[in-house]
Amino acid sequence: MRSYPLYLSMSAAGAFAGTVAFTLNLIYQVQTVGLGPLQLILVGTVMEVVCFVAQIPTGIIADLYSRRLSIIVGHLLMGTGILLWGLVPQFWAILLANAIWGVGAVCVEGAQEAWVADELGEENVGSAFTRGGQVGQAATVVGILAAVGLASISLNLPIVVGGAVSFGLGLALIALMKEHNFQPVPAGERGSLAAMRSQAVAGGRAVRSQPVLLPLFGALFFIAFSSEGIDRLSQPHLLANFTFPAAGTPLIWFGALGIGGLFAAIAVTELIRRRVANLAPGRVGALLAAFQAVQVVSIVAFALAGNFWLAAFASLVAGGSRAVFGPLFGTWIVARTESATRATVFSMAGQMDAAGQITGGPPIGYLGERFAIRAALVATGLILAPAVWLLGTALRREGREPPADVPAVVIRTAP
Repeated sequence: MRSYPLYLSMSAAGAFAGTVAFTLNLIYQVQTVGLGPLQLILVGTVMEVVCFVAQIPTGIIADLYSRRLSIIVGHLLMGTGILLWGLVPQFWAILLANAIWGVGAVCVEGAQEAWVADELGEENVGSAFTRGGQVGQAATVVGILAAVGLASISLNLPIVVGGAVSFGLGLALIALMKEHNFQPVPAGERGSLAAMRSQAVAGGRAVRSQPVLLPLFGALFFIAFSSEGIDRLSQPHLLANFTFPAAGTPLIWFGALGIGGLFAAIAVTELIRRRVANLAPGRVGALLAAFQAVQVVSIVAFALAGNFWLAAFASLVAGGSRAVFGPLFGTWIVARTESATRATVFSMAGQMDAAGQITGGPPIGYLGERFAIRAALVATGLILAPAVWLLGTALRREGREPPADVPAVVIRTAP
């Protein structure tokens, strides 16, 4: 199968599997498993600890051995973890499932972006990432509808279905995925710890050699620090502090809010793809900073809203602005890295993301448990403010240096 349609198919299937499994999983954890705010946060913290530990080794393996192998193993592990999550409604099982899922996720993260850059060419990655994001968002809409319908039968059913789809994707990629343009390290050199250590050092040197990446990684830390609050406490906040409209159950309203946010994200990413002819790194930075500023305001508004409709609107704005971060961040990283170390640098970014979530999760969970979920969400929004400043710092540095070894990313239809 050709690389570009396969990447879009992977984006769609992965987004559908994840959305079906996770759209209402917090309701499952609260109502079926009986977890409190701090336990909800600890579930995510365990996952992020695993991601933090596994990020660099998995990224190095993807750079030394095979991006294809890393992606396939990752989807198989994610499917296994999600299945355990849905089939065993116990706190310990959810912790173990998150650990398995986390290892799988970091196998895919970085390796997939590096595989796309190798197979499509660096001049096409901006378009591919943006289109892949849109396809994923469209699949997410379908996944939300499926999750609501399946959850009306049983709250664990969408989780089980999502796990099965993720595992099936891994099996399908064994037959469909090719790797034509990746040059692995010779077999005689890649098996040693020294080779892996050398690859890690090369990745670190790549980050240090590009001054833009240092504040960009710092911004990622604060974004991750705040993310556990919005990820884990948004649905409990709506359940605990608002009266839902009579027209529909809370499950239906959660689905509607998720779909509304995705349509907003699809519209924004399409506007970026069509209207910005040359998405040079500086333009990417300006967009990232603007979207993060919008997110700070919308999260605080969501936390302090006095009625359901204001909270719903703020949630839609926050979700829409957050959804475009991934494609833009990935495009900026590609413009500032070389192929030989790209998966390792992406894994380092993933490790910074995990470190932020590990650091931020427990204190935000404690605020929610000790005081109120509203207080935890206000803190979540305010913690994002330093990320806006750091993105501005990266943007100022961007104007003073050329890209690593690649041209400006052009937003156009990929082959």
